[in-house]
Amino acid sequence: MGNRLGGLQRKREKPEHAAMKVSMKRVKGLEHVNKLPNIIPRRHCLLRLLKQNRVHDYLLLEIEFIKRQNLFKSLESQKKEERKVVQQLRGTPTTLAKVHELFNDEQHAVVVVEGSKREWFVPILSIVDKDLLHLNALVMVKASGMFKNVPTAIVGVLPDTTDSSALGHKLDKPPKETFEDIGGLEGPIQEMKESVELPLTHPEYYEEMGITAPKGVILYGEPGTGKTLLAKAVANSTSATFIRATGADLVQKNSGDGAKLVRELFKMAKDSAPCIVFLDEIDAVGTKRYDTSSRGEQEVQRTLLELLNQLDGFESRGDVKVILATNRIDSLDSALLRPGRIDRKIELPKPDDKTRQKIFSIHTSGMNLAKDVSFEAVMAKEKTMSGAEIKVFF
Repeated sequence: MGNRLGGLQRKREKPEHAAMKVSMKRVKGLEHVNKLPNIIPRRHCLLRLLKQNRVHDYLLLEIEFIKRQNLFKSLESQKKEERKVVQQLRGTPTTLAKVHELFNDEQHAVVVVEGSKREWFVPILSIVDKDLLHLNALVMVKASGMFKNVPTAIVGVLPDTTDSSALGHKLDKPPKETFEDIGGLEGPIQEMKESVELPLTHPEYYEEMGITAPKGVILYGEPGTGKTLLAKAVANSTSATFIRATGADLVQKNSGDGAKLVRELFKMAKDSAPCIVFLDEIDAVGTKRYDTSSRGEQEVQRTLLELLNQLDGFESRGDVKVILATNRIDSLDSALLRPGRIDRKIELPKPDDKTRQKIFSIHTSGMNLAKDVSFEAVMAKEKTMSGAEIKVFF
């Protein structure tokens, strides 16, 4: 109403809104996804890249080394299998011989067995290295016949430095006898463990106590009381190489051969250490010395002197132990039993009733016995039986 009274009022114009500005987002392509951003400073990044490349090269070298190691292991296992096959084809040689004549075909040879003058025409196996064959070469042959003295084929060649007479006394495998196979003899077994077994298996015990381990022992007693069995059991418990010879083996026909055999035996023992040298029936060469003009007795005394020399040459804590055995200890030379050569004397007595009962039980442990079998009746009849005589029953 006031408008009407005051006159016409100017009509206001509606304000206009500012135009809306919509910014369009630029859509980039996919090139920036694979493109590395620029990093500053560039120098440090380049050094880092070079370092990573060097590490990468080292890793590649390590991978190649591992591959070669695996290949080398496979080759070693393959060679081991091949050697095993060769040993199976070769078999166990039973005697030694010397090549007397060779043929151009390199497939046959004439050999002479050690200790014999008879010549044999035998084939040569393909596994034998022909380059090592020559006249008077020492070869291993398989033998047949009742006495294993007929060669059938040459299966190997031995180095020229190996003495054939000494090699036959070495056992390739440890004896199978153990202390459980011995009936009684608790005292001698304990002394053998202290004198031979512990110095070979645990020499540090003697070093800590500051005492000297025995160089060797001698077993003496009546025949059949278990001297050889006890020596074999010690060799089995120590897993040592076992070299066995008798006093009669050391008595050779030719002058100087006995002393040479003694040297070869002890040299082989040093090379095969840990080793046990067992000389049975040592009274054959170790009897008391006396003035004589007999050539044979002089040769025996020369062999004894070489044995004494070898016993003095060993170190107290060496890996070679000497075991002597005899049933005539009173006849041995006093120089052989001197302390420093043989430090322990172990007597093996005849078995009593309790010991014989144990021996019977050991030999019959794997048998099926009737209920009426009585060992007491047998022992009552034979009260002087030794362990070897009891074994004859079984």
